[in-house]
Formats: sequence, C-alpha cells, structure tokens
Amino acid sequence: MGNIYQKLAQARVELQNKGLKKSGENKFSGFTYFELSDFLPSINDIFNQIGLCGIVSFTQELATLTIHNTENDEKLVITSPMEQATVKGCQPIQNLGAIQTYQRRYLYLSALEIVENDRLDKEVGNPAQITQEKSQKPQSKEAVLQKFIATLNSTTNIEAVNEQWIKSEPYFDKRHPEIKERAYAAYINRYTELGGQ
Repeated sequence: MGNIYQKLAQARVELQNKGLKKSGENKFSGFTYFELSDFLPSINDIFNQIGLCGIVSFTQELATLTIHNTENDEKLVITSPMEQATVKGCQPIQNLGAIQTYQRRYLYLSALEIVENDRLDKEVGNPAQITQEKSQKPQSKEAVLQKFIATLNSTTNIEAVNEQWIKSEPYFDKRHPEIKERAYAAYINRYTELGGQ
C-alpha cells in the first residue's frame, strides 16, 4: 500500500475529513478542547484500514508514540518530555493516570496534526477585540469564585473535577491568588462529594 509516510499522510487526510468535534469543555476558562474519545476511535479505525498501529509508552523522561507499519518493519517515533502534574487530594496513581492521559492526547494531536484553534492568534493585533476587552468590566472575585463552584458542581466524575482544577489552578495563581484557597476548598468539597478520598 505504501511506505509509512504515505500511510500517515493518508491517515491525516482521512481524519481531517471526519469533521471531529471537541467534547471537552473548560466552562470556567471558557474554551473547548479535544478529548481522546473525540479522535482515538477514528484513528484506530483508520490505522486498522491502512495498516498502521500506534503504541504509546512512558519512561520517567519521555512519553513516546511509536507508529508501526503493519506490512513491514517501518516505524515513526513521536516523543514528548514528561512533566509532573499534582492534583492535591489525589493518590499518586491518579496523578500518574492524569499525566499519561494528557500525554497520549498530545502525542496523537501532534502525530496526526489535529489542530485546535488558538484564541490568541485570532485576537492578537485586532483593535476591535482589544477595545471590547478594555470596555468589559472585570468580574468581581466573588463572581469568579461562584462561576468556578458552579462549574465544579456541574461536573459528574472525579476525573473531570481533577481536570477542572488542573486547568483552573494557574488562573487562580495568576489572576486571583487571594481566592485560590477558597477555590481549592470548593474543589476538595466536590471531589469528596463524588467519592474521592
């Protein structure tokens, strides 16, 4: 059928033609993103049809996606440096699972060139956007906290609550450090309500 590069190029085009939809949503920060379930089943189906197989592995230093040509010994290797992510209140194995899930997602996004719109690119240098942002009144600290709590309360599983905190913690560090402790308490409360220890 072709070499591994031809097959990967074909897989990329077939995946782009699927019209993938983002199901992940960070309501607090107001953006959507691809979850593994949005694209991995399609990738597996396409890979199976054209003779590719993706294998993910991890070491302390690297996350690796090796794409094998099932018709010969060709392979492509995509790597990403491992980073630590610690969600307070989680067991070490849960933190490891979160890191590995993120890494798998980013490896496949990179290998298949799955694009996510970059909000910054659209707004940089756009005077209308800058004017609009300047004219908008910043939310009060209490409103920010209540929005975060509402987002947590709409979350129905521990993994999603953890992901929400991982994505929101830098926001509180940078923009609202004075309410971060209250936000963390709300996160722990929701985590416990959902059965976390």
